[in-house]
Amino acid sequence: MSRDILVLYYSRHGATAEMARQVCRGVESVDGMTARLRTVPAVSAVSEAVEDAIPVSGPPYATLDDLKECAGLVLGSPTRFGNMAAALKYFLDGTAGLWLSGVLSGKPAGVFTSTSSLHGGQESTLLSMMLPLMHHGMIMVGVPYTESGLMETAGGGTPYGPTHHAGANSDRAVTEIERQLCQALGARVADVARRLQAK
Repeated sequence: MSRDILVLYYSRHGATAEMARQVCRGVESVDGMTARLRTVPAVSAVSEAVEDAIPVSGPPYATLDDLKECAGLVLGSPTRFGNMAAALKYFLDGTAGLWLSGVLSGKPAGVFTSTSSLHGGQESTLLSMMLPLMHHGMIMVGVPYTESGLMETAGGGTPYGPTHHAGANSDRAVTEIERQLCQALGARVADVARRLQAK
């Protein structure tokens, strides 16, 4: 029985990667649960371009086996015109075989994002990320208002999932409240996964 929560993200300037690390902290605060941190390669407009099989730095690239083996999934992406980044969408588009087998059905999932502006499509990005997960039959987990940070934040944070306001130059650090909300989501997904496995 898997105790791994897959934290899968794409990050261009580092903010989404930092959020992913905070989600992992939340996952690992739940007894017996482990975070498995993975990323995806960038998508190139040049059809001949191929990324190295192993990233230069950071976590390994995700494989379909990571999805098969996980007890739950937390997905993160920067916003691209109110939608998830193409690199993450490209990876998800390659999961039809898992959809056919139903391997993700009944597992908990959550989402998080980072935007350059406060009104740069945080919620629409989160909702767009939920759609393929719901098609896979996953159980969506959000951040409830029992997390006081949702009412206190002056940056990112929604009940649909943690968000970060990176600023126009993508150089604003993830705030303490944004970190707390990321950790809360990781802990909730891990706790739901553990409870489902205990049935």
